Amino acid sequence: MKYAYYPGCSLHSTASEYDISFRAVCRKMGIELLEMPKWICCGTTPAHSTSRLLSVSLPVKNMIIAERMNLDEIIIPCASCFSRFKFAQYEIEKDPDILYEVTKAIGEHFSNKLQVVHPLEVMLNKIGEEKIRSLITKDISGMKIACYYGCLLTRPPEVTKLDDCEYPMIMDRVLRAAGSQTVDWSYKTECCGASFSLTITEMVVRLTRKILQDAKDHGADAVAVACPLCHSNLDMRQSDIEKEYNISLGLPIFFFTQLLGLAFGLSPETLALHKHLVSPMELLAKNNFK
Repeated sequence: MKYAYYPGCSLHSTASEYDISFRAVCRKMGIELLEMPKWICCGTTPAHSTSRLLSVSLPVKNMIIAERMNLDEIIIPCASCFSRFKFAQYEIEKDPDILYEVTKAIGEHFSNKLQVVHPLEVMLNKIGEEKIRSLITKDISGMKIACYYGCLLTRPPEVTKLDDCEYPMIMDRVLRAAGSQTVDWSYKTECCGASFSLTITEMVVRLTRKILQDAKDHGADAVAVACPLCHSNLDMRQSDIEKEYNISLGLPIFFFTQLLGLAFGLSPETLALHKHLVSPMELLAKNNFK
């Protein structure tokens, strides 16, 4: 099972543990990732905030690179990158004029036949729950996990077509197949503040407090995410939240791939869990991980 792999900028830098754990889990699952040569940034928020043409052209340029690899599907772990690629395809399908402008801008034709997929849908629909269960070598059922999807992964539903946009379950189902307990809670898809973390920090502190407090109130020991920016905000801002609101949270923030890796017998070091600001090591020790 081969996929063109687009890691995006974050997975090669601030969220390298997502890339490391994703690759490790894919090897266990028999998924072959072929990282695209000379991929470029998808443009993310700055591009679509300033130029529609740029926001479509950058993902299209990357998809043309993937098409040259003679593969039908491109797999994208980052929620923001996944969103921008899906939006580019959606806009081209809805407005043929934008394809003309994009072709003119980048000097190459795009067939728009490539399928953009997220790791969660591959794991659930292609690998399957039974196969995931067969790979379990360590019990992770002692950790109660709040699956946090954020605002991009399933929205807008007509673009991402990933899961129910109000109460998604795809991450829950994958982690439950790996033996995890996942909690029902109220803030699965609430925004964490995204890139405002650096410019309007107080707003992000307020938003992330609500998310983390709700997860804790519903019995979660930790939070699982599929977005580098969500991970950064929930992990990095916990100390600010605790000081501002005089509360104690102590909720480790995992990429869902790290939890899968633990269930598959990979070590915390192999999964780069030491990189997190809120250390998961005490929680892992309680659950017999060394």
